[in-house]
Parts: sequence; structure tokens; C-alpha cells
Amino acid sequence: MKVKINSIALFGTSADPPTLGHEALLSELIKIFPKVITWASDNPDKKHQIPLLKRTQLLRILVKKISHPKLELVQELSSPRTIHTLKKAFQLWPEANFSFVIGSDLTVQVPKWLNAKSILNKATIAIAMRHGWPISDQQLEEIKKLGGEIDLLPFHIPESSSSKFREKPQEGLVPQELVPFLLEENLYGLSDNR
Repeated sequence: MKVKINSIALFGTSADPPTLGHEALLSELIKIFPKVITWASDNPDKKHQIPLLKRTQLLRILVKKISHPKLELVQELSSPRTIHTLKKAFQLWPEANFSFVIGSDLTVQVPKWLNAKSILNKATIAIAMRHGWPISDQQLEEIKKLGGEIDLLPFHIPESSSSKFREKPQEGLVPQELVPFLLEENLYGLSDNR
């Protein structure tokens, strides 16, 4: 994959909670893009278990753990609607090209986004393959029909999902740096078995 010069990777996530998969994705993105911006957001298609503020704190701990000059948490980009996030991104970085990063599980949702056509004219959709979530040519065609440009990212995200953690909280599914905060704040019912 050839990244455009001055291209910024935008990765919004529910971070409910951030998992080892989020960590792997962010670590791979900083190898490819000159700048990676992340934030926690409310996804209108999901029911979130903990408030946005707590999810932002968890994501901030993860970003601090990765601690790379190319990676930044910019929470003001957070919006349930991608089009609003992009408008804010253009205000912050008017000269940039944007790659909107999604997991392969979200590919099917892109054409249904509010103002999908407008979004696809403003940003490339960069798709990270998630284990267990293959994408079909038809899903890619739907995006291309709306004028979308797609980059399939050259790595796979390990099987590790927030929903799996929420169903059965286990320390081994999240970065260890998050565990003290999860226990202290009594989040997700993670119990201290140490």
C-alpha cells in the first residue's frame, strides 16, 4: 500500500474497552502513516457499556503506553457521525489527505453512513482486516459506486474484540496498562483475582 504524502490516518473507536486488537492496529498504523489520530466516540449503531469520558480515559492510557510521536489522541474529533468528524479534521489540518481507518467488520456499514457520498469524496477508506471478518467484493463495490477510494491495509488484526471482553471480562484481552484503571473504577465487572 502506497500512502499519500501528508496523509493522516483517522481512527475513531468506541474503545468499550480498548483491547489488544486496538493496540495492534494503532501500532501498525504508525508504521505506515506519517500521523495517526485516534479518539473515543459514540457509535450510533452500538449500545455502549460505559460513558464516553471513561472510554476516552482508557484510550488515553493505551496511547500513552504506545508512546509514539506519530500517534495522538484528539478527542475533539469525537462525533457519532463521521461527516462531523471529517469537518473538524479539515479545520485542524486543512492541507492534509485523510484515510479513515475502519475494521473489516464495519465495511458493510460504510454505504449507510449519514452523507456517505460526501465522506467518500473527502477521505480514503482504509480497511484493517479483522480475524473472522472477511470482506466481499460486493461490499467493496458498494463503496466504490459511491465514489469511494479504498486501501486494504497490509496487516491483520488479531482476534480480540471489545464485545468478547464485555461478555466475559478477562485481563488477557486488554493491554495490561488498562487493568489498574478498570479495577479501580470497577468497570465491566472485571474482578481482581490476584
